[in-house]
Amino acid sequence: MKADTERRSGTRIATRVPTRVRTSHGVDQTAQTRDVSANGVFLYTKSRMEKGTDVELVLILPPELTSGEKCWVCCQATIVRVEEEGSEFGVAAQIRRMDILPEATV
Repeated sequence: MKADTERRSGTRIATRVPTRVRTSHGVDQTAQTRDVSANGVFLYTKSRMEKGTDVELVLILPPELTSGEKCWVCCQATIVRVEEEGSEFGVAAQIRRMDILPEATV
């Protein structure tokens, strides 16, 4: 992609973290991130998702995107691109809102 067509406004951090995805219809599925920025995320899922779908994402942000500490967040996002990659789907989502979740002990 040419630099003049680059639309990303934040630095992407390559990180593979498990993510819970919930659609506006209440359907939950799991995904794995490829990279994350303050404004977006690219993740892999086994289920097809449609461009334009609003989703809720729950994941751990890497220390590079926070104040040096990993933290759980809940994001409201919109699917902006879907790529079929073998048995998985690559999904790019634009984050509209991000809320930090309280620390949970397991």
